[in-house]
Amino acid sequence: MENKKLVEAITDREVNFAQWYTDVVLKAKLATYAATRGCMYVHPYGTAIWENIRTLLDARFKETGHENVMLPVLIPESLLQKEKDHIAGFAPEVAWVTHGGNEKLSERLCIRPTSETLFCDYYKNEIQSYRDLPKLYNQWANIIRWEKTTRPFLRTMEFFWQEGHTMHETEAEARKETLQMLNIYKEFAEQVLAIPVICGRKTEKEKFAGAVETYTFEAMMYDGVALQSGTSHYLGTGFTRAFDIKFAGRDGKLAHPHYTSWGVTTRLIGAIVMVHGDNNGLVLPPAIAPVQAVIIPIAQHKEGILVAAERLRKEISKTVRVKIDLSDNTPGWKFAEYEMKGVPLRIEIGPRDVEAGTCVVARRDTGEKTTVAIADLKKKIPEMLKLVQDTLYRKALDRRNKMIYEAKTISDMQGKAGFALAPWCGDLACELAVKEKAGLISRCIPFDKPLQGGEKCVCCGKPAKHMVYWGKQY
Repeated sequence: MENKKLVEAITDREVNFAQWYTDVVLKAKLATYAATRGCMYVHPYGTAIWENIRTLLDARFKETGHENVMLPVLIPESLLQKEKDHIAGFAPEVAWVTHGGNEKLSERLCIRPTSETLFCDYYKNEIQSYRDLPKLYNQWANIIRWEKTTRPFLRTMEFFWQEGHTMHETEAEARKETLQMLNIYKEFAEQVLAIPVICGRKTEKEKFAGAVETYTFEAMMYDGVALQSGTSHYLGTGFTRAFDIKFAGRDGKLAHPHYTSWGVTTRLIGAIVMVHGDNNGLVLPPAIAPVQAVIIPIAQHKEGILVAAERLRKEISKTVRVKIDLSDNTPGWKFAEYEMKGVPLRIEIGPRDVEAGTCVVARRDTGEKTTVAIADLKKKIPEMLKLVQDTLYRKALDRRNKMIYEAKTISDMQGKAGFALAPWCGDLACELAVKEKAGLISRCIPFDKPLQGGEKCVCCGKPAKHMVYWGKQY
């Protein structure tokens, strides 16, 4: 059930989804536009969400043996040029430093668009023997890509991310790593962000520059448009050969290690907004909400109310991220403010509640209000947060599934929102034809939708080689 609209400053998403998204990002104080074109100032609230994502995801990386490192933001042009496919793919997005102070540099420096070349330069001095492998490193960093069209969090010239870069003794180990990290991302998206995703392999056209194979997890936004939420790449030995990285194998012969890279970015915050938000603003999954419960004292000037509110805060603060709003704003203003910020639970306590030994707990996702005995609050709040988390996932999953349809011809794919599942012959010409005629881009070749036999390409009618999810993209 949609909550009664408390916030009038937000465009209805059914009227203008793009404007609704921008309104929410700005009004909920996630970020605002920076002086530098295409960049953003990320407010404390948006930063806190990213910090929670980072903390929880970083713990998963470390559980699987990965360590964090920090590499430079500047890359010499000669280094970037070593892997030709890679530089060709990134050339349109690269920003260059040409001067240091008042002097022109003898060699241009690239501002990091991604760090494969830096990691290879680093690893070549760290790897000599099979005993040095695997190398399981990750860094949390910022990136510059010279984007023409930008939108806060979804596509900005500077963004924040993590990028894992690992080296392995064998192809089998590297491929296992690539899929392991993809699975970690999938579990994180679904269990923490409450966003259902589709996993699969990118087509040759859509894969990462320099990769042998690229795997992706794709989320569907409320409006049916896809968001590539993260990728994991098996890079083979192309980079390690280009950088002459060798190790002495178990047989005493020199070999090139097998390379992987994988990453997610602050666009996950944009995904949270567009999957869960409503016309009152954000709706945050409790797992990453900076404030999981806010206490609103009613008639706080009356004796005993603030004491009772502080007692509530102390009671639940050891297990829940909680705050009290002691400002002199009206309760109605506070309700609208925390609706906007997407705080999962609102706890109201006034004179009658204190007298009865109860409080009122309102859920952000449904607007449902429940009277809870103060004595039971410590137990009930975690239970309610889990219910909100689970409900958000189920709601997003139901909506996504309703917006997936099967197509046998390009005409079946025209003018529809959502993801089309359609067979493809594997030819680039047909992939481009689907984009031209239906406006849809291949999202991935899914792991769990194999051909059943006899399917014909959605474009040319020839025998299909793959089932593919197609959709519009952010």
